[in-house]
Amino acid sequence: MKNIALYGGSFDPPHIGHEAVVKALLDLNYIDKIIIMPTFLNPFKDVSTAPASLRLDWLEEIYSNYERVSVSSYEVDKNKKVPAIQSVKFLLQTYEKVYLVIGADNLEKLQSWYKFDELKELVTFIVAQRDGVEISENFITLEVDEKISSSALRKKIDIAKLSKKMAKKIQQYYKENNE
Repeated sequence: MKNIALYGGSFDPPHIGHEAVVKALLDLNYIDKIIIMPTFLNPFKDVSTAPASLRLDWLEEIYSNYERVSVSSYEVDKNKKVPAIQSVKFLLQTYEKVYLVIGADNLEKLQSWYKFDELKELVTFIVAQRDGVEISENFITLEVDEKISSSALRKKIDIAKLSKKMAKKIQQYYKENNE
């Protein structure tokens, strides 16, 4: 396997929008494998609702039956905020090409990412459509038709928006810990 898509994020909570991105990535014939990498803590945030180990467990269960998809504990194991470039360099030790998958909502702040100029030389960005944000021709656009956000879900947990495989457990956690 040479070409991978790195799909990182907080996944707080993981939801059907994340699954839609993964399914759309699986349709791209130039990607050999998708690596889902939850953050220990998003570099732009001060706190997560669900602990990193729990989010990792949920993702491992959700994607356990997906071919060509694996969940990496790399950032969670670091036990601190990890910039994307560090994870990319780690993966480039094993793989030839990294496609870095981000949501269109990240485009506005992308230039402020740690060592962005170096990062953009190491990866090819795939940008998942979101909220009508226009995506430049400099990026590969991933068409995804799920209008959902983790932050909105945390405020009002909707079991229909959660992965069927773990929906009840995820819903229970947020109901108990998001008051």
